[in-house]
Amino acid sequence: MRAIRHFAGLIVFLLWFPSVEAAACRDQAGFDAWLTDFKSQAAANGISASAISALDGVDYDPGIVAKDRGQHVFRQIFEQFSDRMVNSYRLHEGEALIKQYAQTFDRIEQEYGVPAPVIVAIWGLETDFGAVSGNTPTLRALAPLAYDCRRSDMFQAELMDALRLIQRGDLSPSAQGAWAGEVGQIQFMPSSYLKYAVDFSGTGQRDLMHNVPDVLASTANYLRSYAWQRGGSWTPGSANFAVIKEWNKADVYSRTIAYFATRLAGGE
Repeated sequence: MRAIRHFAGLIVFLLWFPSVEAAACRDQAGFDAWLTDFKSQAAANGISASAISALDGVDYDPGIVAKDRGQHVFRQIFEQFSDRMVNSYRLHEGEALIKQYAQTFDRIEQEYGVPAPVIVAIWGLETDFGAVSGNTPTLRALAPLAYDCRRSDMFQAELMDALRLIQRGDLSPSAQGAWAGEVGQIQFMPSSYLKYAVDFSGTGQRDLMHNVPDVLASTANYLRSYAWQRGGSWTPGSANFAVIKEWNKADVYSRTIAYFATRLAGGE
């Protein structure tokens, strides 16, 4: 969620609270009736029956709601966070991937204006370059949050967009990701997936789960949509740093992306 997504990842510490704190503001017993109504709404919005059937068997998961209600930001200063996240493994792996996909990055920079170090920094921090993208079934994550009254409008929209992705053929009904519905190697919410994912490899599918060129180009497309300036600096205070903050508004995270990218680019 661009606004939500990153609290679930690297800068958030999750605490489990007693059942009173974790309790939903809607009775769990009403979930099945709500889901039936949501399916009707999906059909009215042009979602195909086959895509809607992906919701069959989806149950209310109180654990997902508890996580959403039990999140607390883990506060670290930039030096602590960046030293931990921009480690020797990520630097070495990032440099190797820039070389491995050099031709792809050249095409991406030509088309979108975003250089390889920035894209790879985001990729590395989000999922360790695709190695850790989450194992929670996406629909089973989104549905309880869409039912819960805390942020129901937002998550209902995300659930509807997930069905659109399934209908479009870009997302498997059994797709897995983070507990709050983020999917793929750069952890897009379904709404961002719909808006910014691109078929850069020409397969006819926007595959952010497995297709690295699609993953990298979609990251660049997102940044370009927020007016990334070709050839510009991304250091704090620059226009491009403001774009990075659209990726993640947490200052410590945005600064770590910029720092990681600068290290990959050969700076300090």
